[in-house]
Amino acid sequence: MAVNPFMQLVFDLFIISAIVITAYTCNFYYLAYLSRKRKNVQSTADLGTPSVTIQLPIYNEKYVAKRLVDAVCELDYPKDKMRIMVLDDSDDDTVELLGNAVDDYKKKGFQIEHVRRGTRKGYKAGALKYAMKTTDTELVAIFDADFIPPKWFLKRAIPNFSKSNIGLVQCRWGHVNENYSAITQAQALSLDFHFLIEQKAKSNSHLFMNFNGTAGIWKRDCIEDAGGWHTATLVEDLDLSYRAQMKGWKCVFLPDIVVDAELPVQMNAAKRQQFRWAKGSIQCALKLLSDIVVKRKVAIEAKIQAFIQLTRHIVYPLMLIQFLALPILLAGQVNLYVISFLPALTIATYLAMGPGAYIMIIQSMYHKSWKSKAKILPALLVYNAGMSVNNTVAVFDAVLGKKNEFLRTPKYGVLKKKDDWKDNAYNLPFSQVTLLELFFGIYGILGIFIAIFSNNPVFVPIIALQAIGFFYIAYLSLSHTRFKRNKSSTSRQVTKKEKMANTVYKLSMLGIFAIIVFGVGMALYGYNTDIYPLDRIRGNLDGIIGSSDPVIISAHLAAIQTDMDYILEKLPETTNARGEPSKNPVWIFPIETTNFIRIQQDVNTLAASVEKISTVPKDSSAYHTGMMDISDRSLLIKTNIMDATPYMYVSIGNILFSVVWIAAIIGIFAALKKKREQFKETDESGV
Repeated sequence: MAVNPFMQLVFDLFIISAIVITAYTCNFYYLAYLSRKRKNVQSTADLGTPSVTIQLPIYNEKYVAKRLVDAVCELDYPKDKMRIMVLDDSDDDTVELLGNAVDDYKKKGFQIEHVRRGTRKGYKAGALKYAMKTTDTELVAIFDADFIPPKWFLKRAIPNFSKSNIGLVQCRWGHVNENYSAITQAQALSLDFHFLIEQKAKSNSHLFMNFNGTAGIWKRDCIEDAGGWHTATLVEDLDLSYRAQMKGWKCVFLPDIVVDAELPVQMNAAKRQQFRWAKGSIQCALKLLSDIVVKRKVAIEAKIQAFIQLTRHIVYPLMLIQFLALPILLAGQVNLYVISFLPALTIATYLAMGPGAYIMIIQSMYHKSWKSKAKILPALLVYNAGMSVNNTVAVFDAVLGKKNEFLRTPKYGVLKKKDDWKDNAYNLPFSQVTLLELFFGIYGILGIFIAIFSNNPVFVPIIALQAIGFFYIAYLSLSHTRFKRNKSSTSRQVTKKEKMANTVYKLSMLGIFAIIVFGVGMALYGYNTDIYPLDRIRGNLDGIIGSSDPVIISAHLAAIQTDMDYILEKLPETTNARGEPSKNPVWIFPIETTNFIRIQQDVNTLAASVEKISTVPKDSSAYHTGMMDISDRSLLIKTNIMDATPYMYVSIGNILFSVVWIAAIIGIFAALKKKREQFKETDESGV
C-alpha cells in the first residue's frame, strides 16, 4: 500500500526528534549515575592568604548592587590581600548609589574602586576584560549583582587550589527566594539538577565542566593562558572555561560551598535569562566544537560530553516538532504506540523515562527532604515545556548568526513572599515570543480533541502538559508586564502617561483574551463541521471491517452515506487531471485517492457488494469470499479518508481565518510595542 508522502515526512520527523531527545535524556541519567559514583573528594591545602581581586560586573542593578558590595566588604579576609573592583557600566541611579558606597568603604580602609569604562562595549565580558588589564593578584573572584557571598567564602574556597593545574573553583548557587512563587521553585530545582548532577559528575574527572559566570574563583594565570575574556558569545563564562580546559587546566566544583543568589521573579526576566543561556551555548558550540574534536589531548568521552552540553538546547526545537507532528499523526491514524496491542504501555514508558526517573534522581540529591522537592517536579515540567518556544527562538538566533546585545536579567531585591516588585523599574515587557506561545497553546487544545476523537486518549496527558506550559508562560509574560520608565528615580510618582499606558495594556489583554476565546470557539466549530464527519466515517468503516452481518454493514453504510453527502456538499467542485469532476480537499497538488467523488463511487460499489452478498447463503465459500472483499474495500476507503483528513485542516477558508485571527493579535502587539517605544524615546530625550 502506498504511503502518503506528507504523512511519511511528518512521521520521520517525529521519530527522529524522539530518538534525539531520548539520547539527550539518557545522557542526563548517565551523568546522574556518575554524580553518585564519583564522590567529591577534592583535596585542600594551606595556601595562606594569596592576593585576590574580587570583580563585581554590574549594570543597572539599583535594588541589589549595594547589598552585594556590603557582603563582599564583610568577607573575612585581610584587607591588604583583597582588592575589590566594582565594574559599573550603569546609566541610571545605580551609578550614584555605588559611588557613595565605594567612597564609604574606601574611608574604612578597603582597597575598593568604582570602575567606569564610559562604554558598554562587550557588555559583561567587556567589563571583565577591561578589568584584567590592571589585575595583578594571584586569584580573581567574580560575583554577579544578585549574589550574597558568605563571610567565610574566600577562606573555605581558596584552599581548594591544592594542585597547580586547577584554574577554577566553581561554587554552588543557593536560592534566597526559592519559595517566592512556583516559577522560582521550578528554577531552583532546575539549577540544583545542573549543579548537583551535571557539575558534580564532571568535577574531578576528565569531563569538561563549565564556569557559571559567578560564585567562582579563577587563577589569573589560567585566564591569561586561555586567551582572556572573549566577547563573541553571550556566555563568556562557558567560553572561557572550555578554552581553559583545552589548555590543560582543571575546573573543580565545590558542592558544599553555597553562595546564595536571587532568582528572577518576573517571567519575562526568567525568559531573558533562559534565552541568553540557550543562544550562548549554541554560539559556543559553533565556535569551539571543531577545536575540541581535533584536540588530541582531549579524551573521547570528554569530546562527546562537550558536544552534548554545548548542543543540548536543540532539544527545545525538537520538542516543538514533536508537539506539532503528534496531532497530525493521530488524525492520520498512524500507530504511535510503543507496543501496538498495549496502548497503556506508551504512557507508562513516558512516565518511566520522564517523571519516574527524575523522582529517583531527586531522592539521591535531597535524601530526607526529597518529598518536598518532588512536589515541585510537575511545576518544573510545565515550566520547561512552556519555555521551549522561547529557547527555540534562541537556538535559531544562534544558528542564523543573529546579533543580540547582552541583556542582563534584572533583579529587584525580592527575598520574601510579601515583597512586591511589579511597580519597580527594570520591569520587562512581554515580547513577540508570547504570541508564538499562545499559538502553540491553542494548537495543543486542538491536539487534545484530535487525540480523544481519534481514539488515542493515551496521548492526551502528553499534549496537555505542553499546552498548559505554553499558556502558563504566556499568561505570566502578559500579567507580569507593566509600563515603567527605568531611568526614573525610586521616589518618582507614576505619570499620567504611564497610567494611560497601563490602561491601554489592560484593555489590550482583554482584547487578546477575547480573540483567543473566539479563535478556540471557531476552531472547535471547524473541527465539528470539517473533521468529525470523517472520524465518524472511519468509525463506521471499522464497524464494517469487524462485522460479517449484511444487516449491520448496511446500517453502517447508511450512516457513512449521510456524512458523505454532507462532505460532498461542502467541498467545492473542480476537475482532475483528466478533466473529470472532482471534489478534493487537497487544493495544492491534489491526488485522486483523496477525491471524494471517487470515494463516493467506492462506497456505492461497496453498498452494491453488500446487497449482492446478502442473497448468498452464509455457510457458502462465496459468502466468506465476498465478506473478505467487503473488508478489503472498506480498509482501502478508510485509508483514503485518513489521507484526506489532514488536508481538511488546511482548507482555504481555514487559512484565511487563521491569517485574520493572527493579524488581529499582531495588531494589538504592535500597538503595545509602539507605546513602549514612546517611553524609550521619552527616556532618551530626558523629558
